[in-house]
Parts: sequence; structure tokens; C-alpha cells
Amino acid sequence: MSLWDKIKGEFVDIIEWTDDSTDTMVYRFERHNNEIKYGAQLTVRESQVAVFVDEGKYADVFMPGMYTLETQNMPLLSTLKGWKYGFNSPFKAEVYFINTKRFNDQKWGTMNPIMMRDADFGMVRVRAFGSYAMRIVDAKKFLSEVVGTNWEFTTDQISDQCRNNVVSAFAKAVADAQMPVLDLYSRYDEIGQSLIGKVQPTMAEMGIELLNLLVENVSVPPEVEQAIDTRSKMGAVGDLNKFMQFQAAEAMVKGAENPGGMGGIGAQMAAGMMVGQTVQNMQSAPPPMPVQKQFHVAVNGSQQGPFGTDALRGMVSSGQLTPDTLVWTQGMADWQPARAVADLAALFAAVPPPMPPGQ
Repeated sequence: MSLWDKIKGEFVDIIEWTDDSTDTMVYRFERHNNEIKYGAQLTVRESQVAVFVDEGKYADVFMPGMYTLETQNMPLLSTLKGWKYGFNSPFKAEVYFINTKRFNDQKWGTMNPIMMRDADFGMVRVRAFGSYAMRIVDAKKFLSEVVGTNWEFTTDQISDQCRNNVVSAFAKAVADAQMPVLDLYSRYDEIGQSLIGKVQPTMAEMGIELLNLLVENVSVPPEVEQAIDTRSKMGAVGDLNKFMQFQAAEAMVKGAENPGGMGGIGAQMAAGMMVGQTVQNMQSAPPPMPVQKQFHVAVNGSQQGPFGTDALRGMVSSGQLTPDTLVWTQGMADWQPARAVADLAALFAAVPPPMPPGQ
């Protein structure tokens, strides 16, 4: 190796980073102890941002494009280095490439169940999981708040923090919405939109934008699932008495198809017991209350009522209703004296006769 090649090897004149991974968020350009040559070529590809750091202080940020590193396009680094009158010598600086692409299919889920109060089932333990997408929007903030001095940073190193933010927001979103457990399954989109609004401020503090968040599943303990299934079956059955009668009749038909078998005899016996129980329940139920016939009464040339039997009995006692008073009820062709109506004749029989004169 010639002296010139040795000297040339001490300088870096091409700075670029090609990423063949799917999860690398930040990469520090490896130059070992080489110095960056003045006039070196910097290539920043689409979905990348390059940040220069001098002795722990963040300097210039380069967006996608090709750059020749000179004093003119490195104003902040020139100030930090004290390049007041131009500079054409090699220099040292750390170069971080930040991946600004969209990181999809990031998983979140509750490690422990979340307790929520439900009007139907009381206190219920709920688990949930889903996915989200994010990207870096503030390179300097992400470097200072999250990455630090790591030479390479991947999504795995921030997934726990993001998941905790989402789970905490999920618990608050469910509490604020006061949704019944039965409604959670049909409102995934609404819950997801609510979570984005609650999680985004925390993500923004790290220089990250939350692009979307999906709720893929909400689950409850097996006993609550069984209660939900039972309630659904009861809703589908409708009238329980009619359902039991149908079941009994169906069992009798199946038993009749196989009268000689023990299964058929058992089915007939069970069906008979079910029918007997159903009939007993129907017989033990009290009959409906009788409906009193309502009458309209003509009092002093005006129509009043309708009145039930109890009210008419009081009118007879007070003298407002006499045998000659005209009355009418549903089914009568015309008004008739009360004495001519069979339903009212008994009311006058209970009225005592007038007191004899002089008593």
C-alpha cells in the first residue's frame, strides 16, 4: 500500500446507509475512527433522515437527497466546530440515519386482565389485543428521548413502551365509554379511534406519530362467555312454556318411532313428565280477572259515564240511578230503562223500600 492510499484510507468520503431489515429504526454510520473528508458525498434515501452529532450535541439534519458536505450546508456543525472563515480539512462527527418509513403490524395486548364494571354481569375481567402502525416524525426528539447513544435501534426496543401506552389508554377508553360487555364486540372501530386520540400525545413526546390502531379481539373469562351464550339462547327461544311443550311433543314422536327400545320408553316417560308438569303449571295458574261491563247513564238530560258495576251500585244508593233511568252499553241497539237491563236488575233488589209515613 502506498503512502497516498494509507492517507486516503484515513478519510471517509462517501456516507450512506442501505437497510435490508424491516425493524431498524436508527442506525449510526460506522466509520470507526476515520475522519469525514471535507467535501464528502452524503446520500440520504427516501424514508430516511440523517442527523449529525458533534460531541453529544445535535447539529444539522439532512432530508432525502445527495449532498456535498461543505461549510455552506452544515451551518450548525460549522458553528459548533468554530468554522468562522470556511473549512477544508477532515473533521469528526457522528452521523445517525433515522428510518422514517411506516412500521406496520406492531402488536399490543393486555398482559393482565382489565377489571371493568358491567351492568349485566357486575365486575368483569377483560383482555384485548390488536395492532398499530407508527413512524418517526421528529428525528432529533426521537434520538434524544428514546435512542440515546445506541448505535442501532429496532422496534423491539420500544415495543414494550408503546404497548403499555396503548393498554393504559384502552382501560381508560372502556371506562369513559361505559360500554356493556355485550357491546364491545361490535364497536372495535370506535374503540380504536378513541385509543388513537388518547395514545398520540404520549407518542408525540418521543417524536413518533401513531398512524392507526386496531382492536382485533376483546375476550372475557369462560364463565362470562357461557352466560352470554345462555342469554342468547333464551332470547332465541322466546316463550319458554311453548318451547317446553314443543320439546315434549318432539320427544314423544321420537319415542313412538321406537316403542320397543329402552330409549323409546325413557323418552316417552320423560315427555309424559314434561307434559304433565306443563299442564299442572297451566292449571295452577289463576283465571283472568272478570271484566266489568261499562254503562252510560242519562242524568238530567246529559250523558255520563261509562260506569262499572261498583260505581252504579253507589249511584243507586244515592238515588242518582233509578229503575226508570235510561242506560246504554256496548251491544244495545238503543237506550233502555235500567229496570229492563238484566245486568242492573240485581242492583235495585238490594235497595230497601221507602220508610212508611210517620216513622
